Amino acid sequence: MTAVEKKDLFSAADSSSADGTETEYGNTRETGQLRRCMSVWNCCTLGFSVVSPVVGLYAIFGVENQVTGGGWIAALILSLFMQLTVATVYAELSSQFPIAGGAYKWSIHLIGPKTGQYAGIIYVSSVIAMLTTTAYTGGMWLSAVVMGGDTQGASAVIWGGVFLLICTLVNIVNQRIYKIINLLGVSAEVLGSICVALILFFFFRINPVSELFQHLGTGLAPTSITAFLAALAIAGWAFIGFDSCSTIAEEAHNPERIIPRAIFLSLLAVGSVVLFNSSALMLSVSHAMLIESSATSDPISPIIASTIGVWAAKPFLIIVMTAFLSCGSSVVNYAARIVFSMAREGNLPTFFSHVTRKTQLPRNAIAGTVLMASLGLLFGLNDGAVATIIAFGTGGLYAMFSMTTGVGLYARLTGRWNPALGALRLGKWGLAINIVAFVWALFELINIGWPRDYIAAPGASWWQLWAVPLVLGTLLILTTLHVQTGYKRAIKKVLDITAPGDIRKQVDKNTL
Repeated sequence: MTAVEKKDLFSAADSSSADGTETEYGNTRETGQLRRCMSVWNCCTLGFSVVSPVVGLYAIFGVENQVTGGGWIAALILSLFMQLTVATVYAELSSQFPIAGGAYKWSIHLIGPKTGQYAGIIYVSSVIAMLTTTAYTGGMWLSAVVMGGDTQGASAVIWGGVFLLICTLVNIVNQRIYKIINLLGVSAEVLGSICVALILFFFFRINPVSELFQHLGTGLAPTSITAFLAALAIAGWAFIGFDSCSTIAEEAHNPERIIPRAIFLSLLAVGSVVLFNSSALMLSVSHAMLIESSATSDPISPIIASTIGVWAAKPFLIIVMTAFLSCGSSVVNYAARIVFSMAREGNLPTFFSHVTRKTQLPRNAIAGTVLMASLGLLFGLNDGAVATIIAFGTGGLYAMFSMTTGVGLYARLTGRWNPALGALRLGKWGLAINIVAFVWALFELINIGWPRDYIAAPGASWWQLWAVPLVLGTLLILTTLHVQTGYKRAIKKVLDITAPGDIRKQVDKNTL
């Protein structure tokens, strides 16, 4: 790749606008650029919040115990290690192509616009599904803190809407406000959850460390092998979102170096906290109580109340709510940058590519993202539909991991991408890691999408079991139709302009 070609890849992130005026901190045109105001710490906390140890822990803890019966920590460790290979590919790409939209933009630059359209549709759909489920679950925790008790049906949808409104306000006012709120949320989450885990581990531990690797296959899964595979699929839910760091590259100072660091730091930090907190909880109660509490909607609070004391339940509830708000605000930030990037490329209405003159925030993209997630909340009126959205949110992101690592591998092998031009240079190890990352991401996508009635809710319909392949298949079909019809329209437009009369008709007949 020549220096000219490399500069063109970063043209959208240059510090000057199309009319030549400086825009990084001054006035800017209405579309196309974001303000560089994010440090490595800000980028890391964004990735940390999107993954969120507390949210991830609640997503996997009870399900893992019920399905496997125990011994799933080994699967969690393996999943984290393999996700680090995926993160390495993302870090390599970010070090060379630091631009808003991350994996969506890389697909366009390395393969072509059509590939980018597939990547964009899968990416934005998955992240918005992730935002919908975060809002739905976070709304329940918000209701529990404010009102007390449990919420269901329409009430859960309303509280999810309130949750989304708070996350929206944090994002549209000013990026400085988002950074402050996010930092407070991350601090509360880390200090609170780690302190609780430390207290449990040092003062209330009743089991030996070997307990973490026992009882595999005694749960709902029929055999120990199926239990381990299911444990790998569920563990994957806890280690998504580190890619969010790459989507804000245009807002980071020195992004070629900062974004790769943020990707690694966020995933390693979350992975360490989830591993330690899970272990502390499992070592602090009997196996019988662990399985009993895992059968409830809140598998963690009963363990804390029974060990530390009932007084600790309310403060921990506030920590969980804070974690969900921080996660929700970061997912809004994450999804909006993908929408903004797609709109700037013309794959979504250009309305969403506008940025404000004073704050240089993509408020239209933020509003559009939240609106789509709000419409998704309506599925909360049906428990089966909610389960489908949750399944697709995770499966869709692993589809994106598979596509990105696959695009990177193909571009690397065909000479379309020279990783040596990036700030992060891994040499011959880069290819080996890329191969492992692609194989793992593809395996985990199939593993997560595989229909298992012992993971789904009791009495789940067939379409809930097949949620991931059904939704992904539908998106691929619709995107293919869109790409093909768009291609034909483009050809006809060119022919109408350049080919007169009978020549145009003959070309049209032969090519279309």
